Amino acid sequence: MTGFALMIVRHGQTRLNKEKIIQGQGIDEPLSETGFKQAAAAGVFLNNVKFTHVFSSDLIRTKQTVHGILEKSRFCQDMTVKYDSRLRERKYGVAEGRGLSELRAMAKAAGEEIPGYTPPGGETLDQVKMRGIDFFEFLCQLILKEAGQKELISSETSSNSLETSLAEIFPLEKNCASKFNSDSSAPELVASVLVVSHGAYMRSLFNYFLTDLKCSLPATVSTSELTSVSPNTGISLFIINFEEGREVKPTVQCICMNLQDHLNGVTETC
Repeated sequence: MTGFALMIVRHGQTRLNKEKIIQGQGIDEPLSETGFKQAAAAGVFLNNVKFTHVFSSDLIRTKQTVHGILEKSRFCQDMTVKYDSRLRERKYGVAEGRGLSELRAMAKAAGEEIPGYTPPGGETLDQVKMRGIDFFEFLCQLILKEAGQKELISSETSSNSLETSLAEIFPLEKNCASKFNSDSSAPELVASVLVVSHGAYMRSLFNYFLTDLKCSLPATVSTSELTSVSPNTGISLFIINFEEGREVKPTVQCICMNLQDHLNGVTETC
């Protein structure tokens, strides 16, 4: 059995986030001053975590966020970020650039509610879900392939060091029943992956984890929290386990959801 850590972080705040304007894919707004502060705070919070892979949406707000995180890292400053369009925000069509209140009004006029409503030219929830599944399955195959070739683990990034760097700030032992250390049959972490993406996209992916893959949740996380939109630079961590050579879905364990402890000292800029 093979396991890897998957950390998913939402991008920092933009001016349009604060003004509740729909950005989607067509409005490529950079981070605000507050957003840069949030990304830096997330980077400081995660500076001891050893990542083996880093992925980001190719939109500017995620690019700036992942850069802000990695430049604070003790181990990952020089890592190559793989920008992937499959991690983009949901496309909102004609609603992009309009206020959230306008989107609600459009949905109401169509006899629907958000987020289920699809504006003209936008992506349906199923289309966003399929993008998420496509990326997730690609990631699982990548980790399996690298683990099989034994190219991933080195003396500098052993599986134990990956777990240790995460356990310093996340409750791995509590939520994993200490299985990393006490159960020799439990999977070791062969990779630690950072993904920076967007609110609606992340909600769709987390819903897939919960409903399709039957993601297990810690007592501190409710089902409603798993399906809510993450705050800017909210941090969510999952442990993904799967068996090589078997056509079975991976098991997903949520360690934490929408963590924002790193924002306690961040003041919002007007």
